[in-house]
Amino acid sequence: MTLDLTAVAAVVGLLLGFINLFTAVRTMLSAGEKKLDERVTKGETKLIDHDRRIQAIESDMKHLPDRETTHRIEMTMSEIMRRLEVQDATLSGRFEAMDERLKPIQAIGERLQDALIEQARNAA
Repeated sequence: MTLDLTAVAAVVGLLLGFINLFTAVRTMLSAGEKKLDERVTKGETKLIDHDRRIQAIESDMKHLPDRETTHRIEMTMSEIMRRLEVQDATLSGRFEAMDERLKPIQAIGERLQDALIEQARNAA
């Protein structure tokens, strides 16, 4: 059995063609893989960023008052406002009474001032 060089060259050429075709197909398919890999990496990065932001928000939420605490604060503030209104009414009445008591003292002060001014004019 003798091998003809042209037949061997044809077989080798055919094998090289198949190898070349296989490499071209693989390259085309791997280009899509690379793009997909880039998209997956970008998605993972965004997911990590979102996870960090969510953890920060959850951490901040732990320190905020809950619904019951907020309601208790509102009720306490309402009680404080009611007490302040009562105190305001009481003090208002006291100030009015004090104002009435101070009117005669104010009148005495004004008369003394007028008398002192009159004395200063007569002395000059």
